[in-house]
Amino acid sequence: MDYRTAGVDVEGGRAFVRRIRSAVQRTQKAEVLSGIGGFGGLFAVPAGYREPVLVSGTDGVGTKLKLAQTCNIHNTIGLDLVAMSVNDILTLGAEPLFFLDYLATGVLDPEQLAEVIQGITEGCLEANCALLGGETAEMPGFYAPNVYDLAGFCVGIVEKTEIIDGSQVRVGDRLLGLPSSGAHSNGFSLIRRIVNDGIAAGEIPSWQHVPEGWARSLVETFLTPTCIYVKPVLEALASGLEIRGMAHITGGGLPENLPRSLKDGTSAQIDPGVWSIPPEFTWLQRQGDVPVLEMFSTFNMGIGFVLVIPPSQVEACQQHFPDAIAMGEVVAGSGEVLGLENWSY
Repeated sequence: MDYRTAGVDVEGGRAFVRRIRSAVQRTQKAEVLSGIGGFGGLFAVPAGYREPVLVSGTDGVGTKLKLAQTCNIHNTIGLDLVAMSVNDILTLGAEPLFFLDYLATGVLDPEQLAEVIQGITEGCLEANCALLGGETAEMPGFYAPNVYDLAGFCVGIVEKTEIIDGSQVRVGDRLLGLPSSGAHSNGFSLIRRIVNDGIAAGEIPSWQHVPEGWARSLVETFLTPTCIYVKPVLEALASGLEIRGMAHITGGGLPENLPRSLKDGTSAQIDPGVWSIPPEFTWLQRQGDVPVLEMFSTFNMGIGFVLVIPPSQVEACQQHFPDAIAMGEVVAGSGEVLGLENWSY
């Protein structure tokens, strides 16, 4: 017997690395000091920082992976993976430097996984960070055929005096919401349950169904990649705009994530009537008979990122972010998000 007999194709793994090499090289920056395939990646600290602070983040894409694999669509899920980590470290004002991925599968399918890596490289290019390295693990008997798992790791940098941690937030500051591109990478256990139950009951023909008034099918809508907010937000900071807090609206929605960007003793007063909730969320609420607060606690509801700014910066910020939504303000409190129950659908 040999390793291949046991289900691990070592040469296939080497061929896969060779196959993705050119895609990975597209993301390389001047600070990258190593090539793909080493034991570790080397990245020089960019010049110009007085007190550089490294910021790290890690995340996955949850059961959105299951939907991608069920529908055999793999070219966008890698972009989601990058977005989840780079948007997280962005909330501290950090510029992403490099990204690492971990990909585990039962049987290595080069075509399938090359599409995944292509999405990762596209995400890195959009976030202006290098894909510095990764790990592909073939684990027969642990994962079923055509099943893979993903994790991502990002490292960024910020000047110590420019860290954004919410400590400067004041009562009266305004909340500006940046639109999401849809469900991003959260709530997919509920999305899949609602759609699959509808299919089983004969109410929905399939994931390829296009609900009335929609331009795309259910699967196309829900596999839309997560927005990456890095470039516009960093450009806003570089232009001198004062941003006192930032929140990436991921798992837990506005109620869980927005308070993470606020100072102790404050809360967020939100008016959900000032933005148009994307139709997929209204459809999910009605199809699954989901309570309003459960919707806001599970999904981003059309707001993917929130900026906390002083009132004097509202006009300048809205010029920089034309699609931004003035969604509320900071009030005295103990970390609640108020007003969400007023959403009418």
